Parts: sequence; C-alpha cells; structure tokens
Amino acid sequence: MDWINSTFGALSLAPSWLSWLVASAILLTPIYLGVRLWQFALVTLATMWALGSPTWLWCVVLPLEALIVLPPIRRRLLSARILAVLRNGGFLPQISETERTAIAAGTVWLDGELFSGKPNLERLATAEYPGLTTEERAFLDGPVARACELTDDWRVWQERDLPTIVWDYLKRERFFGMIIPKEYGGLGLSASCNSAVVTKLTSRSLPLAITVMVPNSLGPAELLIHYGTTEQKQRWLPALACGEEIPCFALTEPGAGSDAGAIQASGVVFRGEDGRLMLRLQWNKRYITLAAIATVLGMAFQLHDPENLLGKGHFPGITCALIPSKAQGVTLGRRHDPLGVPFYNCPTQGKDVIVVLEDAVIGGIAGIGQGWRMLMECLAAGRGISLPATSAGGAQMTARAVGAYAAVRQQFGIAIGKFEGIEEPLARIAGFNYVLEAARRYTCGALDGGAKPAVVTAIAKWSSTELWRQIVNDGMDIMAGAAISRGPRNVIAHGYIGTPICITVEGANILTRTLMIFGQGAIRCHPYAYQEIEALANNDCVRFDRAFWGHIGHVARNAVRAAVLSLTRGRLASSPVRGPAAPYWRRLSWASARFALWADVAMGTLGGDLKRKEKLTGRFADAFTWLYLGTAVLRRFEAEGRKPEDLPLMRWSMEHAFSRIQGAFEGLHQNLELPFMTWFLRGPVSWLTRINSIGHGPNDKLGGKVARTLLQPGEQRDRMTPMVHVPTDPASALGRLERALQLCVDVEPVHKKLREGIKSGKLPKARADQLLDQACERGILTEAERKLARDAEIARAEALAVDSFSLEDYRQSNQATVAKTAAMHT
Repeated sequence: MDWINSTFGALSLAPSWLSWLVASAILLTPIYLGVRLWQFALVTLATMWALGSPTWLWCVVLPLEALIVLPPIRRRLLSARILAVLRNGGFLPQISETERTAIAAGTVWLDGELFSGKPNLERLATAEYPGLTTEERAFLDGPVARACELTDDWRVWQERDLPTIVWDYLKRERFFGMIIPKEYGGLGLSASCNSAVVTKLTSRSLPLAITVMVPNSLGPAELLIHYGTTEQKQRWLPALACGEEIPCFALTEPGAGSDAGAIQASGVVFRGEDGRLMLRLQWNKRYITLAAIATVLGMAFQLHDPENLLGKGHFPGITCALIPSKAQGVTLGRRHDPLGVPFYNCPTQGKDVIVVLEDAVIGGIAGIGQGWRMLMECLAAGRGISLPATSAGGAQMTARAVGAYAAVRQQFGIAIGKFEGIEEPLARIAGFNYVLEAARRYTCGALDGGAKPAVVTAIAKWSSTELWRQIVNDGMDIMAGAAISRGPRNVIAHGYIGTPICITVEGANILTRTLMIFGQGAIRCHPYAYQEIEALANNDCVRFDRAFWGHIGHVARNAVRAAVLSLTRGRLASSPVRGPAAPYWRRLSWASARFALWADVAMGTLGGDLKRKEKLTGRFADAFTWLYLGTAVLRRFEAEGRKPEDLPLMRWSMEHAFSRIQGAFEGLHQNLELPFMTWFLRGPVSWLTRINSIGHGPNDKLGGKVARTLLQPGEQRDRMTPMVHVPTDPASALGRLERALQLCVDVEPVHKKLREGIKSGKLPKARADQLLDQACERGILTEAERKLARDAEIARAEALAVDSFSLEDYRQSNQATVAKTAAMHT
C-alpha cells in the first residue's frame, strides 16, 4: 500500500490543474470500463480524499451518492417519481399485442453484443462457423448436383414449369423433407445444409430453388415439427417428406401484407352433430407459393368462438391450421405471374370450409390462439436461411459468369476486365460476394446452435437481397448486350428478373429496414430498453429502478468509450486476434460504441416517437447491419485460415462496411433533432464526425486487386463461388464461359511470343489470329501452340455469342407464353 499512499501524496502536492486532470482520468476510467454504481462511488470518494477535498464538497457528494447507490432510498425518492412522469407523459411507445409477440419471439444472439457498445470481441471472433457433415456433403454433391443437371433453366421458363422428371426426382430424393427429422422419413438436415442446398439450386435455376425452398421454410412441416401433436406429426410429416403431400402456407391477404396481424380470414367454432368441435373457415389469400398444386394448406386465421365452447373467450386470436385442399369450399387452380418467373404463386379462397377443430389446428387445443407466436418464432429462424441462400447462390453465379466474361471479352485488344471502368463494378461483385457468403455461414452457425435471433435474421434477409440486387445490376452492366439478350446462353438475365421477388417476400425490404432491424432491435437487443418498457407497462417500480439506473450507467459508459475511442481511432480497444485483421476488430469496437451512444440519445429524446421516424430508424438499421456484416467478414477470414490471397477481399469488405456505417452516422447527425442541441449536432458534432471518419471506403488500388480475383481460374475463384453448379458439359452456357476462360489463360504465353515476334520485327503488326500461320512457319510457335491459339479463339467466339431466333420461332414461343398466361386467368 506504500505506493498508493506515495502516489496520492504526490497528487495532493501537484499543481491544481494537474490534480484535477488526473482526477478526471481516474473518474472516467471506471466509467469507460463499465463498473457498477457502487464501485464508481467508491472511486469517487477515494479521489476526493486523495485531492484533499473540502468539507462542503463532502457534504454535497455523500448524500447524492447515498441517494443514487442505495436502492431503497433511490426507488422511493427518485425512481418512483421518474416512473410516474414517464407513464403520464406518454413516453412509452405504443406496442400492440402482435408487436409485443414479434419482439418477444426468438432470441438475442451476437446482435446484443454489437448493440451494447462494448462488444465481447472474443465471443464474436469464436462464434460457430460450421461446415457440412460428411453425409450432408454427399447429399450436396450427389442428389443436389443431379437435380441441377436435370434442370434446364431456359426450358423451365419456356414451359412455365419444372419438367416432370425433375418433380419426380425431387420427391424421390426427399427434397421436400430436408428439415423433417429422419424418424418421420425426412433428411433431418442442419440449417447450414438447408442453406447450402438452396444456394446451389439457385445457381442453376431460381424456380427450382423456390420450389424446394418453400416446403422447407415457414409452412406446415416446420410448424408441425415444433408445435404439432404426436398424431399430427405421424399423419403429415412422412407424407410431406416423400412428396406425397405438397404443402403451402396461406398468410398474406389483400388487406394484410406487412401488417400480417390484420388478417381477416376467420374460423368460427361450433359443435357438430356428432358432438365434436368444428371450424367453419372463410378466407381470401394471395401470393401463396405452391398453392395451386398443394394438397394441404397451412392457414393463418382469426379464431372466433361466439359460444365460448373452448373456454378461452370469444376471440382467442390468430390460429394456424392444416386444411386439405380437397375439402369442400376450397378454391385453387389460379396463378399469379410474378415478373414471369415460372414458379407457382397463387391466390386461394375458402367459403364455409368445415374441418374438425382438434385435427386441423396445429397443436390441437393447446394451439388455439397461438398462431402468431408460432409464425414469429419460426420466421425468427427461417428468415435467415431461404432468401440469404437464394441471394448467395445468385451472387456466386453472377460473380463466376461475369468474371469469366470480363476476362474473355476483349476490346481494343485488351480483356475488358482490365479496364478501370469495369474493375469498379467487378470489385463490388467480388467484395459483396465475399460478404454474402460470410454472412450466410455465420448466421447459419447461430441457427445450427439452436438460437433464433430474430433481428440477425432480419438483417441477413434485408442485406443479402439488397447486395444481390447490386451485384446482378453490376453484372448486367458489365455483360451489357450479352446480358439483356435472353436465351439458353444467358446465365444472369433470369436472376436479374427474379431479384425483386426476393426483395419483396418474407417482409418487404422497406419494412424490414425501417421497422424490424432497428425498431425491434432497439427494444430486443438493447440491454435495458425492453426491461424498462415492461416495467413501465406494468408499473413495476422495483424492476424499473434496476433497469433505468443500469441504463444510465450504460449511457455514461458508452459516451466515455465513444469519446476515448474516437480520439484514439479505436486503438485503445482490444482485439481478439493478432495479424492483419486486428485493426478492423478495434475499429468495430469503436463503431459499436458510437452506434450504441446515438441509439440511446435517439431513444432518450424521441421516446415513442422514434417508432414513427422511419428515416432515422432506417439509418440506424444501416449502421447496425454493417456492424453485423463486418463481424461476419472478420469471422470468415479467421475461420478460413487468414489466407494471404484473401486479404484484399477482407480489407475491401471492411473498408466498405465502415464507409456505410460512417454514411449512416452523417445522415443521423444531419436529421436527428434534439431539444436545444440540434445546432450542436448539425455543426460541431457533424464536422468532427467527418474529420474523424470511421471509414472512407476502399481505394481504387485495393478495388483493382479484388476485381482480379474473378479473372483467373483456380483455387481462390472456386472458394469464392463454392456453391455454384458448374456444368461438366462445355456446350452449356456456363460451361462455354468456363472453357473459354481456361483456354484464354492457357494461351497467354503464346500471345506473349507473338508480341515479342512483332517487337523484334520477325512478325508484322496484325491481330494474333492472323499471325498464327506465319509464326508457326518461322519457328516462333509450335504446331501445338498454334492449335491452342485457334481453339482459344473458337472458344472465345462461342462464349461471347448471343442467342437469336427465327421470326417464326420467336413468334411461336411468345404465342405459347401468351396462351399459357391467358389460361391462368380464365
């Protein structure tokens, strides 16, 4: 203890300004570290003693500390009054019962760490990043690859359906039972394998992927697995697994889209002649995938019990049931036409459809009124599988095809991929592709571990579909005329057409960004907000006291952390790893502290009004999303062994992530209105934020390195597109591009010899293909090299050719499409 006494003694003899500076540092350090209130109080008293504070100051500080640190006194004199003011002042956001259920659904995972402002980086860096089991890999390389081989995407679009041979194969190999446990005849695949299957199928054909995806996402099988009775599981799951029964799930209605809680479909309870409880159902549903060919409909409806036969009141709430499509009163057989993408998406109506209540309602009597909770809990997980996988598959196919095209296509004697104008979008394709696969694997790791992180899966759905939209748009720009000319040779046009569908379903992206990611995230992921809201709603002073003062300490800690990390540009934050990724982990911690601080500022000043400030919540969602995506990128880099060749991809992705976070903060500072402080936010804070930016985005040199990863065949390109189905047939569309790319790389030494021959005067200036015979005659090339060069040019021409049709064929094709479309509307 001598060193402590000597230190305090020296402090008391130091100049007053230095003493106060050291004291401030002593007081701020525990706040930065996030100590408890009583611990901070002890540090405060020790500092006052060291400085020899006057008696009057002790008389002021001691009562204040007692008031704040001692819970019984604090609750009586402060917390109870604050609780009353907040309740009477309407500070509590209005949360409906359906919203409350949605918020409570699922679990908080690593999103809670990022929202905290002081994330446990070790936990983020070591979270599960699973691969596939040997059995799952065999399924992916066997039946999944075979399903891709059997599917001709152009034919599917022309015939407006999958061929019968594909349907039969999918049923035989139990593709519709991927999530069904083996004990019921399913495959029992993990979330990671389910995602991988959809990713690979998408790289071949979007209608194929959707057809497999839907029965394995939100629908009868998943609901039965989690909530069905033993009898229901035994009745339905084996038949669903083998394709004997084809399911759909009917949720959306003309008046209930994003606000699914507003559904008008109804089921009225009555007692049948045999004494059993029955349901009489009415519905008008739309946008229901597979409905026209479904044999069983999962149905969400409002349950009415006018005679209270169930003993749960007259309106027990939203309920889910299974309705055989052959039941009297069910109307099926019509299709929507979602941008021409040929998968079954349909309306369905029901009028006076009567079923046995206990047999039909999922979960039996126990499932009455539990439908909304069931749906939200299932979506909390499922939203992170299907559409992120679809996006990853489309992105990987685009990256592989566009990269090959940019290497094969030449203008002015140079591959277009070497032009900086092409490099820029090509870098985005490669970089976003790296981000998408990282997020897909990282999110599936949580789902395989049993978590149901509703906010994370909303982030995954929104970000993946938006990044795919950017990727396919860039791909269309690069391939230009070859991309807009539809036909068997075109590998990306159908993905471009189908992208808006993925943007729209499972929560339209505008809704997901502005309401779910931050709207729910601010309540669900925040360490104190949900507890405060519940305490306010229940007028629970004890719980409110604990949450409110914890929240105050939380804000103080993040304010200090944000300031300190801003001044040091994150260098004082710890990193869970060493090496090239360490600085990015530190910046991630800095960004998290800044995000958490401004989230609390917005919630504290706007209260319930923040829910309606969707432009602000959208910007918070942007920052939160890129915090998560950046974490996924860093985890991928570590999980894959810190490969030196992947360093440009990791750096590009992180620089882009930080620039997006920075952009979100700048937008918040310009638009967030604080009482008496808006001028300060618009001026000094905004200016300092731009001067001390978290990120400016990747530079051109780094972008060039990233773009070039797609231009060379090899191990890295294969790792960047691991789930793409690459046909072995060189006459297929992607097969032509792959063969041309390999030959163009192989022939490069031959072209180098030709250039050297021209430079030395042994050959005249001319195109390479015009010099082959002369070069061979003069001993510059061998016969084998001349053949290779000719084969490469033939392959190049084949790969770059676009489809054309005779006028008669084109007319007949369009007449057939029109006829089939008309048939759907009759």
